[in-house]
Amino acid sequence: MTTAIRVLIADDQAMVRQGFTVLLNAEPGIEVVGQAVDGLDAVGKAAELAPDVVLMDIRMPVLGGIEATRRLTGPADATVKVLVLTTFDLDEYVYEALRAGASGFLLKDASAEELAQAVRVVAAGDALLAPSVTKRLIAEFSRMSGAAPRAPLKERVGALTERETEVLSLVAQGLSNAEIAERLVVAEQTVKTHVSRILLKLGLRDRTQAAVFAYETGLVRPAGH
Repeated sequence: MTTAIRVLIADDQAMVRQGFTVLLNAEPGIEVVGQAVDGLDAVGKAAELAPDVVLMDIRMPVLGGIEATRRLTGPADATVKVLVLTTFDLDEYVYEALRAGASGFLLKDASAEELAQAVRVVAAGDALLAPSVTKRLIAEFSRMSGAAPRAPLKERVGALTERETEVLSLVAQGLSNAEIAERLVVAEQTVKTHVSRILLKLGLRDRTQAAVFAYETGLVRPAGH
């Protein structure tokens, strides 16, 4: 029997917490193990309950979702995944949350099916990068494009093979493994292997961090730049 994905919901609105709890507990293979009323509460509850995934609101009292995400995912031995909840797909804090270590984001008006799928994707170790998030990232990097890449980041790119660099570039453009495999005319499993090696070599957690890394190093540039 497969162990259920353990979820902690962090939001300062009781109705949101209760609504998501009901929706997720109705899904097979997912169990809501706790609720947190703010970021500090989320960090404490996560240590106590050991969830696989934390649904994290960004705007909360006491400690905001971004700093809470940083505290949860920062330690080298951290295994918890954070899925950021937001009201708007162009939320000004989405990019900052991804940089803080979130594996993806989800709109609060998502359907039960979308919510469950997002939890499963993130729990499996994949990043949830919806097209709107990718566009948001590109917009942010366009705004920051005048900044020079940090030297240590540039050096880390040198550890990649030519094919790995190519795969990283396509990941940063928001392509899935299947789409990358089709583009490069290779097996999807081969792409998965490349992605795993890229993350290992660069010391990155998931595809979201890989996309951020690719733009920050200048490996990929937003269109028009």
